[in-house]
Amino acid sequence: MKKLLLNFCILAGMAVFVLSSCQSPVTLTSWKNPNDNSQISKVVIMTTFGKLEYSKPFEQSMAAYFNSQGLKAIESISFLNPTVKYADADIQRKIDSIGADAVLIFNYKGTDKSASYIPPTYYGGWGGFYGGFGGYYGGGVATGGYWTTTSVVNLTAYLYNIKKSDGAIWTADISVTDPNYVDQSANTIAQNIYADWQKNNLLKFAAVTK
Repeated sequence: MKKLLLNFCILAGMAVFVLSSCQSPVTLTSWKNPNDNSQISKVVIMTTFGKLEYSKPFEQSMAAYFNSQGLKAIESISFLNPTVKYADADIQRKIDSIGADAVLIFNYKGTDKSASYIPPTYYGGWGGFYGGFGGYYGGGVATGGYWTTTSVVNLTAYLYNIKKSDGAIWTADISVTDPNYVDQSANTIAQNIYADWQKNNLLKFAAVTK
């Protein structure tokens, strides 16, 4: 297995972030290698977040959703100690020992924040904002006039066939708006990824009918 893949697992960044709840918007823009017809049946979920409190619930929730759909999945934290820096060969042996044919790696790319101002809205009697009976100068009610901040967490995902050495078979840029909960966000991201894999014929089995 090529070193590029394994180095993603080893060189974890010290990113500090919290992902969104299942109601938060998730956008996914993917690329499928047109020269690769690989299909997967068991995937390892890996993160390079550098923080166990983020990696653990993210990987567990992601694996749980895939398993619920019939795609066998296992989180890397179940067989790799996040406090240990493994040699490439050791990681390869551990992945091979569980019979996985693919690895899905997530990399944190940063958080974008933007602020917007919500201007006041005035509700009054006849005459409205400029006065009159109960208007702005005569006992009207004002709402708004405050700032709001939007946070967008950016991730990249890479899917590798562990039996090949010619690069990722699928990649995606993922954005999550207004983060709250890691596990629920991972579930939403997993839904988007699974649907995209179905569309790109990356799965070896038929989807579970519910």
